[in-house]
Amino acid sequence: MGLALQPALLILDEPTQGLAAGEIDALCRLVRDIAERATVLLIEHNMAVVLELASRITVMDQGRVIAEGAPREIEAHPEVQRAYLGRRARPAR
Repeated sequence: MGLALQPALLILDEPTQGLAAGEIDALCRLVRDIAERATVLLIEHNMAVVLELASRITVMDQGRVIAEGAPREIEAHPEVQRAYLGRRARPAR
């Protein structure tokens, strides 16, 4: 219903919450389609979805911004890895 008026901005808050894997794939296809004609602001904890869909990402942890950038930069960011990707940051050499 929200798409009927062809909004310039669509805000989605945790759209994958409670969806099965196949439903998430369908949602990703829909978001990509909508993003061709509107700005999509996605608030999401499913980092795989975020990294797949977003061109620019801002990551927050406990109310503060810990990283901003392109998906590749975000995926490599040590604080993002620790907070959301379940990986330990590699020690600096």
